[in-house]
Amino acid sequence: MRRIRYHAYGGPEVLTMEETEIPRPGPGQVRIRVEAIGANFVDVKFRQGPETGGIYRRDLPAVLTGDVVGTVDAVGPRVDPGLTGRRVAALAEDAFADHVLADAEWLAPVPEGIDDATASMLPMGAPVALGTLRAARLAPGETVLIHAAAGGIGHLAVQLAKIAGAGTVIATVGSPAKLDFTRTLGADAAVDYSAEDWPERVREAAPGGVDVVLDSVGGRILARSLDLLAPFGRAVVYGAAGGGATDIPLTSLFAMRSVAGFSLLAWRAAAPKQAREDMDQVTQHAVEGRLRARLHARLPLDKAAEAHRIMESRSQLGRVLLVP
Repeated sequence: MRRIRYHAYGGPEVLTMEETEIPRPGPGQVRIRVEAIGANFVDVKFRQGPETGGIYRRDLPAVLTGDVVGTVDAVGPRVDPGLTGRRVAALAEDAFADHVLADAEWLAPVPEGIDDATASMLPMGAPVALGTLRAARLAPGETVLIHAAAGGIGHLAVQLAKIAGAGTVIATVGSPAKLDFTRTLGADAAVDYSAEDWPERVREAAPGGVDVVLDSVGGRILARSLDLLAPFGRAVVYGAAGGGATDIPLTSLFAMRSVAGFSLLAWRAAAPKQAREDMDQVTQHAVEGRLRARLHARLPLDKAAEAHRIMESRSQLGRVLLVP
């Protein structure tokens, strides 16, 4: 079978197609015959190398993670044989391939009528978006500031915040071309955070401050966001796509503000029952038409480098899919 790996850090051109044996599922695993792969921005940072991102480290040769949609064609020991033939989605470690292995415990069943882009967000993207809102303890009527709101997770967070009853959703994006896109998702206001005065634009939309910030950018964006929080406001950090982590200025928190972190794997370990219910909840939203992943591009597997160029340029609106 085919798979994509890289043997050196660098630009998208380091991604190479290889031939390898079809893997065999181990205990607790299933094998999925892949139909579509949702590419994740974190792999852009891993591929660029640890010197560019600080916290992003992956040993070479390295594989690419992804949100795989496909059909179970084999199961390992201690796995229900009845899963064979089921259409599922799963977060996979070695995802850019014709066949992948996944943890049977965290498979997301894909109901009929769900498109590939939406199916690809069921195991990871939508649960992360929902989990950050849970970690923020969002209450109906509150104001939410969502950074990177046109990206794979951000555009889902905008929709889920509205579903949860947020009073005002302010979406920030990295270029003016993305402003209208976030409004189509339900954002009440949209701000370009590449402009130096972006905090002032947020204050215009929320003069009393924001109650919740969801941030995957980090760095100076996070630091400036803390000053936008209202008293008792909460920021939840779930990434650092802007280039690395930063020290949080404690003086920003003295005004009755707080910061929490979120990781899907940590959430699954700490609260597995709730994490499983979150997957069921986002699936129900999708089935009933309240939640949809937008498809930016659908590319063949051998165009993995192009998928990374799209994500690296920050031009994407929604999901980038690869198709074997």
